[in-house]
Amino acid sequence: MLEQNSEGWVQTGSTPWRRKKSQSAYSEEQQTMDPKGQKVKLNDGHFIPVLGFGTYAPQEVAKRDALEFTPFAIEVGFRHIDCAHAYQNEEQIGQAIRSKMADGTVKREDIFCTSKLWCTSFRPELVRPALEKSLKSLQLDYVDLYIMHYPLALKPGEELYPKDENGKLIADSVDFCLTWEALEKCKDAGLAKSIGVSNFNHKQLEKILNKPGLKYKPVCNQVECHPYLNQRKLLDFCKSHDIVLVAYSALGSQRVKGWVNPNHPVLLEDPVLSAIAQKHKKTAALVALRYQIQRGVVVLAKGNNKEWIKENMQVFDFELTPEDMKAIDGLNRNIRYCDFHPGVGHPEFPFSEEY
Repeated sequence: MLEQNSEGWVQTGSTPWRRKKSQSAYSEEQQTMDPKGQKVKLNDGHFIPVLGFGTYAPQEVAKRDALEFTPFAIEVGFRHIDCAHAYQNEEQIGQAIRSKMADGTVKREDIFCTSKLWCTSFRPELVRPALEKSLKSLQLDYVDLYIMHYPLALKPGEELYPKDENGKLIADSVDFCLTWEALEKCKDAGLAKSIGVSNFNHKQLEKILNKPGLKYKPVCNQVECHPYLNQRKLLDFCKSHDIVLVAYSALGSQRVKGWVNPNHPVLLEDPVLSAIAQKHKKTAALVALRYQIQRGVVVLAKGNNKEWIKENMQVFDFELTPEDMKAIDGLNRNIRYCDFHPGVGHPEFPFSEEY
């Protein structure tokens, strides 16, 4: 089993192994251990697989993609499935997981399933019903991780993005610390094994960490993170509080209309990444994923192509050198692909802070 320290992951448990001076703390183990066993210990004692399968897809294909690619991802070795109510495909994800349990590929305890509380359900009395709705769709008794999708509360209702006559999102005045207390109760009720947040800046994390009567710290903060936005300061902050950073859009991002700035450069065409990939005889995508794992970040990889999904499992087959890591660190440009511009102007909009 792997545990986090200041340098990344270290082996825990009964299997003895030594660290070679020229290698990082996890490389030997990763070469000898089944990739499905690569897990990180969370601050509540549970373990999260370091590589996850992301299930977001544009609305017009979300349900179809979930049904087609999630079972395949499980077949090739993914055990961490990242879902959200807002993706509107949890029912299909649930069917996919059930089908792989039915055919004997996995048991429920083999799967680490994340879901996310959407911003229109931040009022404390709406939190548990929202989670129960996701559980019903997923056909699960519990999720392994339940996280607040964004720190900004929106007007409750069926609409995911409630807007006023000027097309501006309608905020709700609920304090997300009260929402957090409702998540703590969901954990106590056994509906979620672990609870965390997503898209929080360090000041918003501090607000929860310093909350009077805090029962559970967030186990993670899931944020956009890739070589062009390496989140070094936020990562250091999270590590100092034993909070795991989970990276989405780790390969840049799909060019989703309305969500992603189309003028940004394509990450996987970066010449530095391409050169490192060529040296290791791997793809730029694998280099970008491996970069995160070696810096102690849990990384999500989306896939709407079976070849790519299978290829992503090769992230455990090689190791980047300290020189590679330094070169990739040097690519940081603070480019945010998913800037969630509809949320600009909300009092809790998270991306105005430096980190």
